[in-house]
Amino acid sequence: MRKTKVVTTEDILLKLCKSVTSVLSKATDSPVHYSAMVQKITKTSLKPDFGCFVLFDGGFSGLVVINFDAKAALELYTKYMSHMGIPEEELATLHTSDEVADVLGELMNQMVGDFTGKIKRSLQTNITQNQPKMMAINKNINVTVDSNIDRPQARRVSFSTEDNNIFYLELSMERTEFIQLEEFEEAEELNPDDILETEIAKQLEGKDSKKSNSKPQQETNSLMDDLGI
Repeated sequence: MRKTKVVTTEDILLKLCKSVTSVLSKATDSPVHYSAMVQKITKTSLKPDFGCFVLFDGGFSGLVVINFDAKAALELYTKYMSHMGIPEEELATLHTSDEVADVLGELMNQMVGDFTGKIKRSLQTNITQNQPKMMAINKNINVTVDSNIDRPQARRVSFSTEDNNIFYLELSMERTEFIQLEEFEEAEELNPDDILETEIAKQLEGKDSKKSNSKPQQETNSLMDDLGI
């Protein structure tokens, strides 16, 4: 008898954690790790020094919050910009700078976008996200985010950067399970960079082929010209 596969909140959280580490590690060219332990919490909050959140909806609804302290925010921002080739003297030095907010917002967008792609491939359901919101927060203020989710359940996971700075991800989503009824083959993840490189290689190969085919023809024409034909 085939064993029924059930996907729970923790399984969905694991996919989100893998998206966060994958996107941040590639964007900053440095390792980012998540804790093997997950914490159950009662609500999600934006906390000092810098908070980002994004809502998603569709097959199931939820909210993702990431809270950075100043050191973690600046480290990820600096390494991302340096990896993009921006000189160090042109980089912001305060976590409250607009440039830091823009970069973290873009990274948040990429992380949740990667997550929604994983959900579509592995759970065969669609979720859509809104634009991430970012906020530099005073140390005396915590902002609770109300996502209007029925029967919400919340989890918190800690992450560490290459310089051992810590930031926290919080996920709040409706209580749900996915039960696999039939076997299916999960679609392969499409990497835009790989697609672009393959297409460029094909175009270059086509140009080389045209050059090699035209060379014998040019030699033949030259010989016939010499013979006066």
